[in-house]
Amino acid sequence: MIFTTTLLTSLLKLLLIPAYRSTDFEVHRNWLAITHNLPPRKWYFEATSQWTLDYPPLFAWFEYALSLVAYFFDPNMLSIDRLNYSSERTVLFQRLSVIVTDLVYALGVLMCCSSLKKSWGKEVVLPILLITNCGLLMVDHIHFQYNGFMYGILLISIAYMLQEKYLQSAFWFTILLNLKHIYVYLAPAYFIYLLRQYCLRGPLKFNAIFTCDTVRRFATLGMLVLSIFFVTFLPFYDHLPQVLSRLFPFKRGLCHAYWAPNVWAIYNTIDKIGYTLASKFNPELVSNRTASMTGGLVQEYSHSLLPNVTPFVTLLLTALFMLPAAVKLFSLHKPVHFLRCMVLCALTSFLFGWHVHEKAILMVIIPLSILSIGDVEDARMFLLLSTAGHYSLFPLLYVPSLLLVKVLLLALYTLYSFHSLCTLHAHHVRPKSRFNLPLLATSESLYLAGLLGVFAYENVIHGLVLGLNDKLPFLPLMVTSVYCAVGIVYCWARYYFSFLRSGSEHKSMMAKKGE
Repeated sequence: MIFTTTLLTSLLKLLLIPAYRSTDFEVHRNWLAITHNLPPRKWYFEATSQWTLDYPPLFAWFEYALSLVAYFFDPNMLSIDRLNYSSERTVLFQRLSVIVTDLVYALGVLMCCSSLKKSWGKEVVLPILLITNCGLLMVDHIHFQYNGFMYGILLISIAYMLQEKYLQSAFWFTILLNLKHIYVYLAPAYFIYLLRQYCLRGPLKFNAIFTCDTVRRFATLGMLVLSIFFVTFLPFYDHLPQVLSRLFPFKRGLCHAYWAPNVWAIYNTIDKIGYTLASKFNPELVSNRTASMTGGLVQEYSHSLLPNVTPFVTLLLTALFMLPAAVKLFSLHKPVHFLRCMVLCALTSFLFGWHVHEKAILMVIIPLSILSIGDVEDARMFLLLSTAGHYSLFPLLYVPSLLLVKVLLLALYTLYSFHSLCTLHAHHVRPKSRFNLPLLATSESLYLAGLLGVFAYENVIHGLVLGLNDKLPFLPLMVTSVYCAVGIVYCWARYYFSFLRSGSEHKSMMAKKGE
């Protein structure tokens, strides 16, 4: 099933080669040129293009390896001065590079499925849910990025964790961090679970913490992680501040150009509405303020009425909301609990983080896909989160010619998700009702139905009916972000509460193969 699904999905990806490409296409072409032409000591200083290298060194070496092949397609694409270069061969190479490196993702899916108890869910449903993920298709194979390759490494790490091969899992997760530092969102779950299950094995007693075996395991794990970071950053040791300034550009502002559907989208909207109302009833109160929150630009800005949010505030909120889950995980001992905590860490960072990209919702949806085949509550959250989260990616593909494509991708994936998971958890399916979908409550079903209204407003009502395209061009994006944010916050709160109630013993399919 994995081979067949991968083959058919690859054929679909080939059909998408001529599709619309975002500025990320030029970003990665520029990185190919930088790494191919310059020595490593200059990679993080090069600024001919505005799309400077801002991924960790291991991804830069990945781009360098790709550039060696790119040369045989079109050497001109490797010129640093050829900004926005996109010959047919360049497009073909970059699209094919994503498709080929997606084989790592297929390997990760295979390893995860092999690590679970044998069942129809893991043999059929899970491979299809993971490999045909419509978010990855939209983000990687239309918008353009290499997320599939990196999520493949994440799945490999998860597979080793499910098999209780802790050092292998830590190795691949550390590799992943050195490819893209956004995966630090998941680090608390890894740290707590590895500390408890690998370093502090067995019953937790004070006199057992400082045994030779515990110290040896902690040192082994620490040396493994630190050695990977050491090797990765060694060629850049003399300009680490420059590298770090590229990796953590805090001047980019609280929100990305298109608001990710998180609490800051809601916060910004409240600020915007408050500013609008205040300007009508008390013009003098806001005469010296400007409402810049809906400009759709990547920049530093100030809120109009509500307090400004700083990077430290987002970091503090993220850490505080992660803390209960991390403490709870320390007392749990099953891989399923690790995965659930991972989902919560990713979702908490997505909701409260600084300059969050909308694409980061995939970091929640992909691990939750694995959990969805094992427990009905996980399946329920997956159906809600994947539908709202994938829909929130629609504004990335804004060109009219892609409207039918993105609708079909989401509709087919969502229909399969509901059908397969309802079949898998048939004994939990709610009685048929006029308003509720299987596995979901009536309010949840109505929420998902509301996405049709959001879609209608964005594509028909706002411009064709109300004629607001020129006056309020950013309003449809704001409506999409806020509506999706409400659903995602609901899922976070409900899933968090469920996790905190979980016990040390929980029947699940997340068991080592053969147990």
